Amino acid sequence: MILTFLGDYVYGHGICVSSGSFIEAFGKVGISEEATRSTLTRMVGRGLLRRQRSGRRMYFGLTPTSTEVLKDGERRIWHSGVVNDSGADQWTLIGFSLPESWQRQRHELRSRLVWAGFGPLQNGLWIAPGEVDAAGVIEDLDANVKVFAAEPRQPTDMQALVRDAYDLEGLGERYREFLRRWDQADPAPDAPDDLARSLMLLTGWLQIIRTDPRLPLRYLPHDWPAEKAQRVCHSLHERFRPQAARIVADLLDTVQDESWAER
Repeated sequence: MILTFLGDYVYGHGICVSSGSFIEAFGKVGISEEATRSTLTRMVGRGLLRRQRSGRRMYFGLTPTSTEVLKDGERRIWHSGVVNDSGADQWTLIGFSLPESWQRQRHELRSRLVWAGFGPLQNGLWIAPGEVDAAGVIEDLDANVKVFAAEPRQPTDMQALVRDAYDLEGLGERYREFLRRWDQADPAPDAPDDLARSLMLLTGWLQIIRTDPRLPLRYLPHDWPAEKAQRVCHSLHERFRPQAARIVADLLDTVQDESWAER
């Protein structure tokens, strides 16, 4: 949810935000001050935020890492879309071999592969639709990785392959659950205001699309709910945004990001 807030109100503005502003914003969705402070500290430790002191107050700004994460999130939400109707049937294959003792690297690589749209074909061999830049996936892991561009050939049953490599049933249900929650006249009626609704909406949406590999439409069920869910998300975001922006303008305590000019 912090990344959602950063993407909507901090990314691209060259500002740092006080811890108090985060606490006030997330208190609207029931997140405690302690939890917010703890999460901010963890994000600093992971290189996703940087601290900047001004007077007696502590402010938090973006880092190059979080800027890239938010840029990718912006692309996924507003530009690439959830429907892949490309006529090409091209795929990227990644094969890797890691020692059994490299449990941390193995977990990290698999997490990155899922984020990049890959699904497992078999042990150590993963596939993703389209042409994926694998350099960013394997960067800094020192893994023995081989990457290929591929096209299916007979007798490969791509429908069966996609079903085996990806949890289509689970992904489709997440889209349907999103629609059950948000595709109604008065969504999230218990939320205190449209800032809270906007944060919940986009956070929930990101949690779904971050696991959606954007598989070719030809291999998906005919009643695939992703496109309808996307229309609902975009429409509600536009509906919530005016009041949410006014609320944020009132609660934001910011200073100029001193690292902004260096980027």
